[in-house]
Amino acid sequence: MGRDKIKDAPVARPPARSVQTGFEYVFPSIRGVQAGREYYVTMCPLRLIPRLFVFDEEELPLEMRAQRSLNKARVPEIARYVLDNVDSYVFSALTASVDADVTFTPIEMGGPNERVGTLTIPMSAKFVINDGQHRRAGIQQALSENPELGDESIAIVMFLDVGLERCQQMFADLNRYAIRPAKSIGVLYDYRDDMSAVTRLVVSRSPLLRDLTEMETSNLAQRSRKLFTLSALYNATKTLLDGLNDQSLERQVDLAAAYWQLVAEQFPEWEQVYNRETTAGDIRSDFIHTYGLVLQALGRVGRSLIAESKSQGKWAAKLRLLKQIDWHRSNDALWEGRAMTGGRVSKSSSHVLLTTAAIRTALNLPLPPDEQRAEDAFTGGNK
Repeated sequence: MGRDKIKDAPVARPPARSVQTGFEYVFPSIRGVQAGREYYVTMCPLRLIPRLFVFDEEELPLEMRAQRSLNKARVPEIARYVLDNVDSYVFSALTASVDADVTFTPIEMGGPNERVGTLTIPMSAKFVINDGQHRRAGIQQALSENPELGDESIAIVMFLDVGLERCQQMFADLNRYAIRPAKSIGVLYDYRDDMSAVTRLVVSRSPLLRDLTEMETSNLAQRSRKLFTLSALYNATKTLLDGLNDQSLERQVDLAAAYWQLVAEQFPEWEQVYNRETTAGDIRSDFIHTYGLVLQALGRVGRSLIAESKSQGKWAAKLRLLKQIDWHRSNDALWEGRAMTGGRVSKSSSHVLLTTAAIRTALNLPLPPDEQRAEDAFTGGNK
């Protein structure tokens, strides 16, 4: 049934072009049809990618191109990803249009394999990337440092070119519903980043954090029964352990788990939610101590405590003073302008500094220079 559909479907082909002569590319391919138009899925050696897909955004104005401007800052990141993970990197398919008369030769006419065959493209053809120009540029840079990667391959979805307008529409359609994954699920699934591993282990060691941490999204719905997001704990733990890269991962997990356990003991509201004595929504609406801003500020405080002493007894003595702080959102005298603007919690860098300064002051800890400058500017502007 599926074979008949492809065979009998009306196929829109581009206008006939003059017959091309000369050398040709021959790719193993699978033929398909979308919106009545033929397309092909093929594999291409990485070494051919820079040659096939030339990208020079300076040649044409934006309205005459079929791609966005290249973000050159992303290219070294992609190349480094490949070079650092030659045994495990993963690339999704490139999507491209080809402006030439192509020939598809099935390996079997009329049989179950008529969709599978070879795609012959003249070397004079012009290729346009509709989706994946950053991957293409990253591949080119990676090949310059490790030419042996050239024998590996990447999938390409190849459409027959029907003009600039169609190519631009393809780019818009391909990116219309593209959504960047939430940072929380990125932390959950990332096994290359050490701090992601540390954060996951810290959460897994604590029954409270394990129960009250949202692992997939980075925003909590109003009715969510979670207090924290994994991405917020990641940022806070990264801040907490900053400068401890010389420590083993196990040691970092031990330090972070012990610290966040001590912090949790200072907030009875967290325990109440864990014990189902109150709802997470009520706590989040009444207090600010579950927000990523405060967690990051507590991470900064903890980093100073760890630098001063590895003794958890000394940390506990200081952290017990957290109970003396009025964490209610309604405490405008303390939090408005520091943690909040117009009653809304803000996570800007200046708010992090001011919130940390308030916590340090309550814990009788000295302010580092950056927090002192922020505090002086804040209090000076409110006198």
